[in-house]
Amino acid sequence: MITIYHNSRCSKSRGCLAIVQEQKEEINIVNYLQTPPSIEELTEIIKLLGISPIELVRKNEAIWKENYKGKDFTDTELIAILSNNSKLIERPIVVKGNKAVIGRPPEKVLDIL
Repeated sequence: MITIYHNSRCSKSRGCLAIVQEQKEEINIVNYLQTPPSIEELTEIIKLLGISPIELVRKNEAIWKENYKGKDFTDTELIAILSNNSKLIERPIVVKGNKAVIGRPPEKVLDIL
């Protein structure tokens, strides 16, 4: 099963989804803006990506600039911020088994498929 954390308004996310759909595998599409990942899910995703929580943050979003930019947060605090403000989560994220990738550019998803 492949899970994609998807935003249909994002061209990169749509492109990544198209590549995933070509694989003819079962896909779980999560519209993470409507169904935000829990703290536990985000913790696991970050672990699979092999990154720190700050690397998953969309730092150009107004929410980040107005409320969080320039402040220091622990990893736990950042994960909670992402869970409560899903618009800040970098997209798209594709998870397959024990591998995950941020699909920027969309072709990067081929690394785990």
